[in-house]
Amino acid sequence: MQRRKTRAVRVGGITIGGGAAVSVQSMTNTDTRNVNETVAQIHRLEKAGCDIVRVAVPDAAAANALKEIKNQINIPLVADIHFDHRLALKALEAGVDKLRINPGNIGAREKVEAVANAASERGVPIRIGVNAGSIDKAKYGPPSAESLANSALDQVRVLEELDFHGIVISLKSFDAPMTIAAYRRMSELVDYPLHIGVTEAGLAWEGTIRSAIGIGALLAEGIGDTLRVSLTTDPVEEVKVGMEILYALDLREPPFTVISCPTCGRSGVDISVLAEDVKDRLSKRKMARPLKVAVMGCAVNGPGEAAMADVGITGGSGVGMIFVKGQLARKVREEELVDELMKEIERIEHDQES
Repeated sequence: MQRRKTRAVRVGGITIGGGAAVSVQSMTNTDTRNVNETVAQIHRLEKAGCDIVRVAVPDAAAANALKEIKNQINIPLVADIHFDHRLALKALEAGVDKLRINPGNIGAREKVEAVANAASERGVPIRIGVNAGSIDKAKYGPPSAESLANSALDQVRVLEELDFHGIVISLKSFDAPMTIAAYRRMSELVDYPLHIGVTEAGLAWEGTIRSAIGIGALLAEGIGDTLRVSLTTDPVEEVKVGMEILYALDLREPPFTVISCPTCGRSGVDISVLAEDVKDRLSKRKMARPLKVAVMGCAVNGPGEAAMADVGITGGSGVGMIFVKGQLARKVREEELVDELMKEIERIEHDQES
């Protein structure tokens, strides 16, 4: 997949753009002033694979908590600032790795300049975050791909005039087609890295689909350097969905992939139960290398689909079969099928280590 060329921006230990791997972000939903609760949630996000985390900084107390939070986590910390430039300055003093601001709502030019200068001194980038719901409609018109892009470009120019170029841009809308069009337009106009996502995407189920369409379409076109899936649920789920989008586009390699067939009247076993059991067991293993594991329900598609996987199983009528690289390895009793699959995986990994 040919990815759009962008300049590199460093966020703590993570590079955004410049050909670096697409990073996955999330945002805490805790009260930032509650350090213990916020740190605990960030640790859960880290475990799920989150690369960069953002926290809300609505007041001075939240800004004062940032240093302690930063000291207790292992991934880059982003401060989300609106309206009060003094909070951005406090966040920088606390050692955050990135700011998310909109220069247009920070205030007078000298306030923006103070933030840009302080960020530049510390090598901290700034994300210009434009959302369809917050653009100046009197100036840019109703939300559209053009108004989103034009609003962001005006904010970019403010920072460029201050000789600040550590910029990341986001242009988000609930409307997936509008979001896609806005990012396409921006990708033609600037070479700054793009933070992609569909904002306010909704509850877990609907938001996952909306985000997969918007984010997936852009990534498939090579647009996007970092992403956040915005869901009305536990932010850990945002990370899981983001990772799956990257896995589906071969932009990251998962520790394992379960290939399972849909249920149908030919299935001799309960595929959903069988596949969930396999996934659960694989999730608890430390995989020696990425594996593709097929879970099939009948002899029609089972052998052929299993050929795409390193190892696979199919079952029915009390008998299960284990396939390795599409070839039948052995038959086992149906109730032993998953246990025997795990043994086969252990054997495969042992042979590769030998």
